[in-house]
Amino acid sequence: MVNVAVKAARAAGTIINRAALDVESVRVSQKQVNDFVTEVDHASEKIIIETLLGAYPGHAIWAEESGREHGAQDSEFVWIIDPLDGTTNFIHGLPVYCVSIALAVKGKIEQAVIYDPTRNDLFTATKGRGAYLNNRRIRVAKRTRLQECLISTGFPYRQEDDINTYLRLMGDMMARTAGLRRPGAAALDLAYVAAGFTDGFFELGLQPWDVAAGSLLITEAGGLVGNFSGDANFLEQKECMAANPRIYGQMVALLGKYSKFADAGDKAAVRAAVAEMAKASPAVEAVEESTPANPASDAPF
Repeated sequence: MVNVAVKAARAAGTIINRAALDVESVRVSQKQVNDFVTEVDHASEKIIIETLLGAYPGHAIWAEESGREHGAQDSEFVWIIDPLDGTTNFIHGLPVYCVSIALAVKGKIEQAVIYDPTRNDLFTATKGRGAYLNNRRIRVAKRTRLQECLISTGFPYRQEDDINTYLRLMGDMMARTAGLRRPGAAALDLAYVAAGFTDGFFELGLQPWDVAAGSLLITEAGGLVGNFSGDANFLEQKECMAANPRIYGQMVALLGKYSKFADAGDKAAVRAAVAEMAKASPAVEAVEESTPANPASDAPF
């Protein structure tokens, strides 16, 4: 199945690269303030859906632009698609964007492809078989101290975003890390954590198609991913955080107070849950007692 997803992602990447040659002529519309969609998003999504349903007509589709309009929506196989993550970067000619495709089977992410067409970088993962960049095995970074880490994030841009809270959140992180980065494409941010290019990632307001593929890359590369309190059932909660197990625990301790979904102070219960889930995850080699997380690839969406 991952090979079909790769074919779909590359086909979409061809459309994106062709359009990038004359990006000023691309038609752009606005879904809401600072949330853009282009004809390239739609064309990319169309070729992805056609490729996937051509191979698996009985599967369901859940895509950013067309929602759940396509496929057999009662299927236990659901393709979760972001045809162009980083649209704002794309329309400005900033070459940081990607195609993201994931397959959920009975609510669990089992296949993942993230394709960066500007660099021809292909990230893939199959549950239980590891994560890869251009066919080479990747692992999360090995740093163990948050103050030595480079962390990526996203900035608030919607009218309903609580900017003041986000500023406090980022201030807490800035004071305790080697640096923050805001590339502008969450799926690619997660892929970079999986590859060890950055040490961690956190962001509010993300949708399932932004994080589904990246979540499997993270866990298959030996990392952990969940919401700010460490709960792996995060795909529809609009909170996402990822890192290697040791750094993840430190990030939960720092950002858990900003989570809307759990009492970050209940440390004993969180530790117990993490310990059990870590034992069940072949991708995680070692988890410290204080690490409050579990693999999100096992979480229903």
